[in-house]
Amino acid sequence: MQIRHADPDRDAAACVEIYRPFVIDSAVSFDISVPSVAEFTAKIAQLSQTHAFLVADDGGTVAGYAYSGPYRERAAYRWSAEVSVYVHPVYRGRGVGRRLYDALLALMRAQGMRTAIAGVTQPNPASMALHHSCGFRTVGVFERVGYKAGAWRDVAFLSLDLAPELDPLASPPEPRAEVRLGD
Repeated sequence: MQIRHADPDRDAAACVEIYRPFVIDSAVSFDISVPSVAEFTAKIAQLSQTHAFLVADDGGTVAGYAYSGPYRERAAYRWSAEVSVYVHPVYRGRGVGRRLYDALLALMRAQGMRTAIAGVTQPNPASMALHHSCGFRTVGVFERVGYKAGAWRDVAFLSLDLAPELDPLASPPEPRAEVRLGD
């Protein structure tokens, strides 16, 4: 299995199909309608300009995807990014999510990013275990922040310090534009 940068035109349809059950059959995603392939194509292209959008490619089949994007728009947040990972049901439990996150977090470090942030709808023990295994720590829970699948849902927020060895008082360099795997 190869982890590679997503190609908007080639990979968007497969990513939509992976995402579809998270929207329709669960409360994992707070989207209430499945994005179109055109919307997903635009999302991949946009995020790839400044962050990263990766896919796990199993001989031409997209097994999962992970991406980073702006956490918030204000300038002081530019060293932080929100991350997400989704894995096709056939590939769950095989380490695909971990491989995607390992590659994504390495790219974020190379970009000069300092904090990765994830929001996980509760309950979701598999996602919480994945994030904790990657070094994320739970920093809080927003209670009843979304209504989906007939109930109010809590969202746990997790954080990962991508550069714990750096002097916390030193001024950081500007984050680099998108970097490529192997840079």
